[in-house]
Amino acid sequence: MIKLEKIFPGGDPFLMQHNGIYYIYCTSENDEKLQSPGAFNTEKDGKDGFYVYQSKDLEHWENKGLCLSKADAVGERWFWAPEVSYSRGKFYMVYCAEEHLAVAVADSPLGPFRRHSDGWLREKHGIDGHLLFDDSGIFLYYVGFGGGNRIYVAKMSEDLKRIEQEYEGDLISAQEEWETVDGVVAEGPFVLKHHGLYYLFYSCNHTRSEDYAVGYAVSDCPIGPFRKYKGNPVLHKKGRIVGVGHNSFMKTENPDRFLCAYHCHSGNPDNFKPRQVCLCEAEFVTEQGKDEFRIYN
Repeated sequence: MIKLEKIFPGGDPFLMQHNGIYYIYCTSENDEKLQSPGAFNTEKDGKDGFYVYQSKDLEHWENKGLCLSKADAVGERWFWAPEVSYSRGKFYMVYCAEEHLAVAVADSPLGPFRRHSDGWLREKHGIDGHLLFDDSGIFLYYVGFGGGNRIYVAKMSEDLKRIEQEYEGDLISAQEEWETVDGVVAEGPFVLKHHGLYYLFYSCNHTRSEDYAVGYAVSDCPIGPFRKYKGNPVLHKKGRIVGVGHNSFMKTENPDRFLCAYHCHSGNPDNFKPRQVCLCEAEFVTEQGKDEFRIYN
C-alpha cells in the first residue's frame, strides 16, 4: 500500500497522471528566499506563481520549475491551490491569486500556463477552486468568505472563460464539533462522482491547526443539497502527521480506488510552515449495502 509522508514542501497539493507520468501542483513553500514565514505571513506564499513536480514512480519527484508565472497570470501575489484538468486536448488550471479565482491554459502539463479566463471569475473574493466535468455541465466549487469560510458552487461556461450561473446559498459550512476546533472554516473542496452520487470532500479548522482534517458529504445532484457523512472526519492527524487536509484524488484503473494527495505540517500553530506534501491510498467500500469512503493515511 502506498503511504508516502513529507515528500517535499508544499501546500494544497493536486495530483494528476498523464501519459504514464505523475504531476503534483501545489502552493509553493520551498522558495529559497522564503525563510520560515510563520503562521500568518502569507506575503511570500506562492509569490512567483506555481511550480510543477514530476515523477515516474510516485517516490522520486523532480521540480520542473514554474508552470505558471505571475507574468502570465491574473494577479500579482498569493498564488494558492492550483488544480489542473485535461479537456479537449488542453490543460486547464483553476487557481486563486490575491484571494480571487482565475483559469489558465496550456498545451502541456508542464506548462507554460497562460491566462485564459476573462480576468477574475468573480468580482468577490474566492479561493480553492475545483472543477467538475459532469454530464450536466462544468461546475466550479470554491470557497467564499462571510461568517467563516464556506463552500459554494457555480456553473462554468463551456469554454471555461467565465461563470455562467452562481447558485444561492452555501453547500458546506463548519458547524459540527470536529469542524470548529479552531475557527469557522470549510475549504479545499474536491468532488468524486461514484455510482451516480456526488461526494464532496472538504477540510475544516484553520490550516495552522493540528486538528485540520477532511470530511465528506453526499448528494444526488452536483449543486446539492449535500448530506454530511456521519463518520467524519475521514482524514485526520495520526501520530506525527498532523494538520492534514486540503486533499485531492487521482483515479486508478480500479474505479473504486484512488490515490490521495494532502498536506501536513509541524503542529506548531505559531510556525507551522513549510507544509509538506503526502500521498496515500483511498477507496470506496460497501458497508451494509451503502458505499462509504476510506482514506488510509
